[in-house]
Amino acid sequence: MPTPPDRRSRKRLATREAISDAATRLFAERGFDQVTVEEIATAADVGRKTVFNHFPRKEDMFFDRIEEFGEILQGALQQRDSRFSSVEALRQLAHRLVAEDSYYVNFSAVSHSWIETMVGSETLQARARAIRDETAQMIAEALAEAAGQTTTDPSAVLAAGLLMATWTVAFVQARRTFQQQGDAVQAQAVFLAIIDQGTVGIDAAMQGTPYV
Repeated sequence: MPTPPDRRSRKRLATREAISDAATRLFAERGFDQVTVEEIATAADVGRKTVFNHFPRKEDMFFDRIEEFGEILQGALQQRDSRFSSVEALRQLAHRLVAEDSYYVNFSAVSHSWIETMVGSETLQARARAIRDETAQMIAEALAEAAGQTTTDPSAVLAAGLLMATWTVAFVQARRTFQQQGDAVQAQAVFLAIIDQGTVGIDAAMQGTPYV
């Protein structure tokens, strides 16, 4: 996350990161449901109210980088090269993230532990499903905007759903590959192969629309 230019914002960001780091450590050690907000506040050396000022819900501390990833997706669509379709722009984004070894496509023991923590909590699984739906809606709106269509365009909604399905399967299969083989490079290759294959299918499904 970029460092804010002013001192007050930097201090706020540092506090948020301290809370997030403390929460992540405790969740990994004991599981999400077994950790209280009070314990996180103590570990981060802040008050309970400060925790909620930064994270309205406990699960927001677990999914603390989802908003940032959404901004990356939106940016890829809004700043895409006009020579490429919106769907192709997201395929290129996937390849760029892997080339940069981005946090979001870093398949490792740490990310595997994060997934295991989520799987172990019904609360986190429910929030993950809600985030998936929210992200699909955001992508649909960004696709429609980039194509000059209304935000309720059915084709944009369909394209967003297909994109979310493709990225979800790619993440799941890549993490499974890492779990079985312990090879991060191979996991990334699986991720990109599914993204590429899914994009071909989306292109075929969306022919005649402004999204391909």
